[in-house]
Amino acid sequence: MVKPLVEKKVAELPSGPLFWRLENFPSLAQAQAAAGPTGLAAQSGNKFWLFTLGPSGGASPRGSKVAEVGPIMITVMPEYLLRINEGSGAPGSVSNVHTHPGSEAFYVVAGETTQKTPPGVIKVSAGQSMPGQGAGIPMQVSSSGSTDLHSLVMFVVDPSKPFSAPAKFP
Repeated sequence: MVKPLVEKKVAELPSGPLFWRLENFPSLAQAQAAAGPTGLAAQSGNKFWLFTLGPSGGASPRGSKVAEVGPIMITVMPEYLLRINEGSGAPGSVSNVHTHPGSEAFYVVAGETTQKTPPGVIKVSAGQSMPGQGAGIPMQVSSSGSTDLHSLVMFVVDPSKPFSAPAKFP
């Protein structure tokens, strides 16, 4: 199951290589107060998160850094949609093969996820992250561990195109 948590459109992104920084905060209000132009605050489970797209090595006041994911593949677009989804599923659950009009990155909170793409198969366990693929790459995501999956999925996509489209592997 995939559930959107938060999203926003931005006209431009910071220059240079970009990473998603994930931080926890004592409250959602504090995460929201620390969010800059490319930051998204959300609650997932019993934690308050701030997801910031920016250069490597940043930090927010009062935030506790959980992970830094990247570098993220960025395609130049007239406008960008930054979106955070929460993914969950029982062991063995599998998504349809699909694409996105931009990049997707993963952080696994619990369980294990597997991403199958034409370049290969990558498994990501709890506490690990993966920068993912760029725009238009067919993918299939599954809950591949022995316990339920809980993942946070970060996107930088073109808001003028459908968020997800059915696809087939070549």
